[in-house]
Amino acid sequence: MSDRIMMASRFKAECLAVLDQVDELKVSVTITKHGRPIARLVPLESAPARALSGSVQLIAHEDSAYYGTNDAWNAEPGRR
Repeated sequence: MSDRIMMASRFKAECLAVLDQVDELKVSVTITKHGRPIARLVPLESAPARALSGSVQLIAHEDSAYYGTNDAWNAEPGRR
């Protein structure tokens, strides 16, 4: 599998087209920010099953958006 490199700003602008290329051409894309690799987008078939488990990590441990409030959250603005 070939690996392509793309700046995050370009990925943001072309996200859906990049996803299509990754799926159709079975290539991976390394996304960089200020020249530093920050993420890799890989076709699902080539990703090992265990790589998908535990792939999300909460980094805002004491953020009141996640903790410390009893207010119910509703996706519709203006409704509780």
